[in-house]
Amino acid sequence: MASVAIRDVRKSYGATAVIHGVDITIDDGEFVVLVGPSGCGKSTLLRMIAGLENITGGQISIGDRVVNNLPPKERDIAMVFQNYALYPHMTVAANMAFSMKLRGAPKDEIDMRVKRASEILGLEALLERFPRQLSGGQRQRVAMGRAIVRDPQVFLFDEPLSNLDAKLRVQMRTEIKELHQRLKTTTVYVTHDQIEAMTMADKIVVMHDGIVEQIGTPLELYDKPANQFVAGFIGSPAMNLLKGKVRVNGSAIFEGPNGVKLPIANAPASANGAAAVYGIRPEHFTLADDGTEAEIVVIEPTGSETQVFAKLGGQEVVAVFRERHQFNPGEKVRLKPNAALVHLFDEATGKRLNA
Repeated sequence: MASVAIRDVRKSYGATAVIHGVDITIDDGEFVVLVGPSGCGKSTLLRMIAGLENITGGQISIGDRVVNNLPPKERDIAMVFQNYALYPHMTVAANMAFSMKLRGAPKDEIDMRVKRASEILGLEALLERFPRQLSGGQRQRVAMGRAIVRDPQVFLFDEPLSNLDAKLRVQMRTEIKELHQRLKTTTVYVTHDQIEAMTMADKIVVMHDGIVEQIGTPLELYDKPANQFVAGFIGSPAMNLLKGKVRVNGSAIFEGPNGVKLPIANAPASANGAAAVYGIRPEHFTLADDGTEAEIVVIEPTGSETQVFAKLGGQEVVAVFRERHQFNPGEKVRLKPNAALVHLFDEATGKRLNA
């Protein structure tokens, strides 16, 4: 196992810069998820750690070695790809053993490692099958087994679950997390799915347009997003973001369009009169007589909760209720946000305004 240090790493294709001076420290044994929308640079960064892409500037270290100019085979990493990348003419056992054979490892060691990996992943009964005889989830386990057999310092996962159906994705992310807890190998995992990031990571790196927007634990990012982008990206359903102005005159209040006024527990005096974005999580609304009137547009019951899409002062909001309510489209309700859990962002810069 080893730590990974990424220092001022940059990547350009000709005159087009795609990674703009990224700094990330990944501790030994940590499970770090790189998350962000398509095109944000997360897979490019992962491929640079692997040595599959050259870096334009900066430094990448694995353990105490700078690996900028080392080929992938000398970096002591193992990568699990989105498309599994299994050899169709080889059995499960042969696929898992292939990298060890290339290294010239003794047969006894190869057999021992393949046996151990197959036991960890529940593949013992499938070792003589070919990839075409496996389900998607089984193929992904084989790809993971091939990585485990190498016993690398770092595991790299590039959106490994995106080809699986929803139920299997949930199962496999639990298995990957359990695998990490057992092996304690440093892991860097790329996904665009923020639910995967929240449920699996020790630490999340949120990327956007080739820069790091915020680094923190899942709950740090959820409870205290550093800017409007992170606030809108982390959380499902997404945080409600309403435009308006802050008024601070002893107490603070948020003024939205059409006379809407919403409570704020705290706001800096310097924000008085500033154009701002009012953020409130869907689950932080309650129904209250002193709430703000909103018109229900759509109701989505999921069983464990009900999502209510409504118009509040002409702006769309989502509220989530664990209790069962009898809502109807077109009905008026009064929604009250929890003032202590409000997030304020500067409309121009997107930066957080309140503590």
